[in-house]
Formats: sequence, structure tokens, C-alpha cells
Amino acid sequence: MELRHLRYFTAVAEELHFGRAAARLHLAQPPLSQQIRALEAEVGAELFARTSRKVALTPAGEAFLEHARAALERADAALNAARSVAHGRAGRLDLGFVNPAMDGFLSQVVADFRRGHPGVALSLREMTSQAQVDGLRAGTLHAGFIRYAGQDLRGLEFRVVHREPYVAALPPDHPLARRKRVPLETLAREPLILYPRELMPRLHDAMLAALRATGREPNVAQEALSKHTTLSLVAARLGLALVPASCAVWRRQGVVLREVEGELPVIELALACPAGTLADPPQPLLSFLRGAFGPL
Repeated sequence: MELRHLRYFTAVAEELHFGRAAARLHLAQPPLSQQIRALEAEVGAELFARTSRKVALTPAGEAFLEHARAALERADAALNAARSVAHGRAGRLDLGFVNPAMDGFLSQVVADFRRGHPGVALSLREMTSQAQVDGLRAGTLHAGFIRYAGQDLRGLEFRVVHREPYVAALPPDHPLARRKRVPLETLAREPLILYPRELMPRLHDAMLAALRATGREPNVAQEALSKHTTLSLVAARLGLALVPASCAVWRRQGVVLREVEGELPVIELALACPAGTLADPPQPLLSFLRGAFGPL
């Protein structure tokens, strides 16, 4: 028994006329009658009582109709669910991100995506770049927004989607706060708050190299794991810091941000996915991001 047999039977049961049912199904009447006869043979009972004047359901046909309709409804629901997921109207997406991505652009991207895809369950996880790389390789993430600094991304593919500069974070009453742009060589003479090297070794080394290029050895007075802690330590006057420009969205009390005059590494944020997914994105968010950022 196939779904088409249930559809043929239901059409005849609702029309109680083989000619009208055949027209509704876009079939000729003789093949429809043959299919109903084959269905009755498989069931082992007549489903319709036929006379020259009318067609009526038998008791077996009435019982069969109830279940046939339920089976067709379940089949249609399964078909619609599969299509919804395939076309991005439903499903689940697990997305990792580093905080600069959320501060810089991702909050608006997510808001736009949610408005256009209300049926998609979106799981957002703030994670370090390395934790995202591990999750992508293990299959626990569909995509991630990482800070790219030349690290090993074997088994993945990525596209840089956002760049931003570093700015100087300092107390509002610090003498340098009166300047619109702070020279890097001046910052190199100040006590600095820096993130530990083990978080991003290449970026850490590039930052120190840029400071040393001014002719001075950087004075790292304190290390901090997060931007939140870094800005709090600046507000406590334990040192100055170089932070992503997107920190401006926080408006931390006791801290002002100033542009830096000099050569510093640029923060690059990349969308990373398992290899082979960016050319023809299988996930609706990735397709959406193609529109948000251009070809990925």
C-alpha cells in the first residue's frame, strides 16, 4: 500500500463519485477504479458499496477513512517539516562566538536573522576561539565567529568578515585622555594591562612587537583574561590598555577610549565552519550571512 492509494481512496470517499474524484486527482476514471479495486483486494474487504446510481462507504470503508486521513496528515506534516528545515524556516543552529564579534556586528545580524527565521532554534555560545575550533572539528558547532590570528585551522574553512582597530583605554583624568589620538610610543612608556600570551600567542607577540618597535620595552603591569576585567582594571588606575574599538558600545564608567597613532595589529574576526560548507551553505544562517557579508 502506498500513500497514493490513500489519497485516491480519500478523494473517492469525500466525493462519493468516481468521476468527480478522478477529475480532482487529474486522473482518468478507469485507472482510478482499478486502483481502488487493488486497494480493496489488499485490505481484504470492500470499502465502497457501488450501484448504478450512487457510491457509498461500507462500514469497513468508514473505519479505513479515519485512519487514511490521519496517515495522510502525518505524511504531509513530515514533508512540511523536512522542507522547513531544508529552506531555513525551522531546525536548530549551534553558533559559537567571541565577544568582539557580538559587540562589533553579530548582535544586529542575529536580530535580523531571528526576525526572518522565527522557526529556527538558535543556540549562541560565547567561547574562546580555540574552543570553537575544537567544537567545529567535533561536530558540536555548526559555525563560529573566531578571532583569527594565523592559528591552525586545518579541517575547517573560514572567511574574515570583520576588521577593527585597537584603541587605548585610559582613565578620564589621565593626561593622555585630553588627546584625540594617543601616540603608540607614548603608550609604550605607560604601565599596561595585557591579556596572557597563552590565550592568543601570535597576537600577543605581535602586540608586544609593535610596542617594542617604538624603541621601548613594554611595561606589562597586569594581565587580564577578559575585556570586562581589563576595563575594570583601567578604571581602578592599575594601568592603560589596548582594547578592540567595539568596546565603545559598553561605555564603561571610569574609562575613556582614544584612537592610537601608530602601527598595531588589526583585529580580524572570521566566520569558521567545517570544510566544504561555505561554497554551498547547508544551514540557513550561513545562507543569511552570505547576504549580510557578501560572498563567503
